Amino acid sequence: MHFNELNPPERLLLGPGPSNVNPRVLKALSSPLVGYMDPFYLKVMDETKDLLKYVFKTKNEFTFPIPGSGMAGMEAALCNVIEIGDEVLVCVNGFFGERMNELVLRIGGIPIRIDAGWGKIITNESVEEALKESNAKAIAIVHGETSTGIQQPIKELSKLAKSYDALLIVDAVTSLGGCKLDIDAWGIDICYSGTQKCLNCPPGLAPITLSNNALYAIQNRKTKIQSFYLDLQLINKYWTEERVYHHTGPISMTYALREALRIIHEEGIENRLIRHSRNSQAFIKGIEAMGLEMHAQENYRLPSLNTVVIPKGITDVNVRRMLFDCFNLEIGGGLGMLKGKIWRVGLMGRNSTEKNVILLLEALERTLRKEGYHKSNSGVGAAIDFYDST
Repeated sequence: MHFNELNPPERLLLGPGPSNVNPRVLKALSSPLVGYMDPFYLKVMDETKDLLKYVFKTKNEFTFPIPGSGMAGMEAALCNVIEIGDEVLVCVNGFFGERMNELVLRIGGIPIRIDAGWGKIITNESVEEALKESNAKAIAIVHGETSTGIQQPIKELSKLAKSYDALLIVDAVTSLGGCKLDIDAWGIDICYSGTQKCLNCPPGLAPITLSNNALYAIQNRKTKIQSFYLDLQLINKYWTEERVYHHTGPISMTYALREALRIIHEEGIENRLIRHSRNSQAFIKGIEAMGLEMHAQENYRLPSLNTVVIPKGITDVNVRRMLFDCFNLEIGGGLGMLKGKIWRVGLMGRNSTEKNVILLLEALERTLRKEGYHKSNSGVGAAIDFYDST
């Protein structure tokens, strides 16, 4: 048996994640290892923490990355504050809202579902009604729903949570670094994300930040946190001056995250958000010019993850396979009830460029033409017109 040297192909990753990684991040990833208590690594940890606070827009000292994907962040956010019998309002308008509901059940909490259509926002009225009729300890909601392309308004929801003395737990896996998110100004208590989307870092870490209110709730639990590995108080001791051993630090991944965050800092978070919004708008102009429809509710679309309704008579898998085989690019299909009904197009971080928008629209036009779909107008032309006018 013979095994060749690893030589992965280079793809243009325009799906729901992972996204393409900057060569600077790959270089950082391959840097020499040091010990997880080495003074050099401890300095890297501190700098990573400061950069995360910048991207999260928070002064929370309780801010660091957890080893694991975004799901580790979700589970940590929920299992640290929820105890058996606690009521939790779970906002479900997509696949990852369903995941939150499942985790609350597994932890032993009592989920009170607030449902909306997949592709629609959760309304403040529905949340307030549920708050009036419950004794909710927390509200759990997805800011950027990866399965539908919805960007959920958060600021007013946070005011509601505070008026009923409930914690607000927010999933920002697909929004951090690509969409407006202001932890302190919006009053979010717990927010987690993932490294592989708008941060343009390999998957493997879950940034998280906690307010003082969230920390107070954890410190005043009646029972121990179910998970030792995801116990945020124990992890925090490793990320503060105490430097208490909890786990072997993922040194290479921390190098990579630091560099990815440094790139964001160099661009400036506000400039980055403007770029994401502009490229998403250009893409939408192109899609609509082709006679296609966007799935997510208008005015609440996620600029980092665009969802397109698959036209009648077109087979999802055929189109995605042709894009992959002929153009070496990847977009995503639908999840759950949206499987076979939508395409999920990621324009995340360094992948959110005018070049990629034009390339994808051209590839999609040619592919759909082969599948028998006759567009109304040129999607590429509409996108170019948008860019020229802005």
